[in-house]
Amino acid sequence: MTMLRDPSVKYSAFPQVPLANREWPGRVTTSAPIWLSTDMRDGNQSLIDPMDAEKKARFFDLLVRCGFKEIEVGFPSAGATEFDFISGLVRNGRIPDDVTPQVLTQSRADLIRTSFDSLEGAKTAIVHVYNAVSPAWRKIVFGMEMDEIKGIAIEGAKQLRDNAARLPGTDWRFEYSPETFSTAELDFSIACCEAVMDILQPTTDKPIILNLPATVEASTANIYADQIEYFCKNLPNRDRAIISLHTHNDRGTGVAAAELGLLAGADRVEGCLFGNGERTGNTCLVTIALNMYTQGVDPELDFSNIDEVIQTVEYCNNLPVHPRHPYGGELVYTAFSGSHQDAIKKGFAARERQNDEKWEVPYLPIDPADLGRSYEAVIRVNSQSGKGGVAWVLEQDKGLKLPKKMQASFSHIVQALADQTSRELGAEDIWHAFEGQYLATEAKRFQLVDWSETHSGADRIFAGKLTIDGTPRSVSGRGNGLMSSVIAALSESGGPVMDIVDYSEHAIGQGSNVQAAAYVECRTADGKSLFGCGLDTDVATASVRAILSAANGA
Repeated sequence: MTMLRDPSVKYSAFPQVPLANREWPGRVTTSAPIWLSTDMRDGNQSLIDPMDAEKKARFFDLLVRCGFKEIEVGFPSAGATEFDFISGLVRNGRIPDDVTPQVLTQSRADLIRTSFDSLEGAKTAIVHVYNAVSPAWRKIVFGMEMDEIKGIAIEGAKQLRDNAARLPGTDWRFEYSPETFSTAELDFSIACCEAVMDILQPTTDKPIILNLPATVEASTANIYADQIEYFCKNLPNRDRAIISLHTHNDRGTGVAAAELGLLAGADRVEGCLFGNGERTGNTCLVTIALNMYTQGVDPELDFSNIDEVIQTVEYCNNLPVHPRHPYGGELVYTAFSGSHQDAIKKGFAARERQNDEKWEVPYLPIDPADLGRSYEAVIRVNSQSGKGGVAWVLEQDKGLKLPKKMQASFSHIVQALADQTSRELGAEDIWHAFEGQYLATEAKRFQLVDWSETHSGADRIFAGKLTIDGTPRSVSGRGNGLMSSVIAALSESGGPVMDIVDYSEHAIGQGSNVQAAAYVECRTADGKSLFGCGLDTDVATASVRAILSAANGA
């Protein structure tokens, strides 16, 4: 079977929402929503190997540390393992006073009773009841008409009311989902929610949570936003309801749908860390929260140590976080491309000169340091990298600030090494290449042993002890400065004839451990450019070593 050339014979375009004068496109997000993590329920039930009690406890503690105040801890009517874990959280005092546990159940009397029993003794708790309402489920799954479906919702609401009265020691809150909302008739979803509200009698001080799930993402995110705005504008007693979103990622736009749904009037977002969940997953709460953060809005969640969060999630879910996952992936703050590396390097340099905290670094929408990431990993080097990336690695790893022309020259050497090895080059690889090209080794033709300098009128005389081609020799040269006298000494000893084109130096480190780095660009008689680098605790000796380094390049 192959893809259809005319898919319209099998699939229909999703209908538009009859919403005049929609307001959400002109709104902006200015505050965090209420967050609900459903990792321990929706996320857990989608795992090949569901979490055991130890992993669920570890995940619960992570969510509390991250700042979640509402956590869906499980589906207690699913079995003894779920029930015992949830009741254990309550019994052992594991739930902080400012955190509200939530459980999910289908709209059935026995399941609802079990759900309440699992949370008996909690200070406060949310019981979430759902039933599917869309045409496909009514026709194919249940074989029921609209009134029968609404009757299930009403009976579930009565069970919520009666079980709360049965266990008055807990401050019970209620949530109802017209499941499959995204593919249901909007007015029918409103009717089901209105019927539930009539039974439970929510108030503005104690509102009901109405969750509007994109159970299967079936339209573009703007249509889902239209659905949410239509629902909010047409729901009676809207001020007595918290509108919650539970988007899935079947079309790859779960995050966008949730963000637009908040603009459309929703108050709450349900999802999982890094988008775990059934099929293609739930919306990623990390992504939505950090999207807000990059717009200057406090998400009221803490991902300061994103790597610890990832390690815990990967351990508990036994699923890897993709290396390109927004904000959290191993490679999302990494640039291999030469032009990207150069722009990032310049961005960090500009940041050192600015007088405020505003973040403006090309290619990086967020400061990796805010999430506990180090700058060293921002730029990495392979065969696609350019001079900026190589220079960045040397600067971060060794404190060397190569002049631009030297960056370009050395990048060709690194490029050849990357092509030869066909792999990413680490900081150690790059340093070894730099040492081999520019710094003194036994294989080099000219090596410094000792030197001194004297003055004769306006001239300076360099007297040095060098090893030339493995043989110790004394050399001397006269010039108008130290470096020109070194070049003269080399020329008179069989070395290359060179002129100095450019010279620069800087300190590495601070205090008593400071070292000098000197860079020189020389030009030979036939016009060839030679670059050299010298390192020493004495800046003059560093400049001598730089001249010898350039000569060795000949």
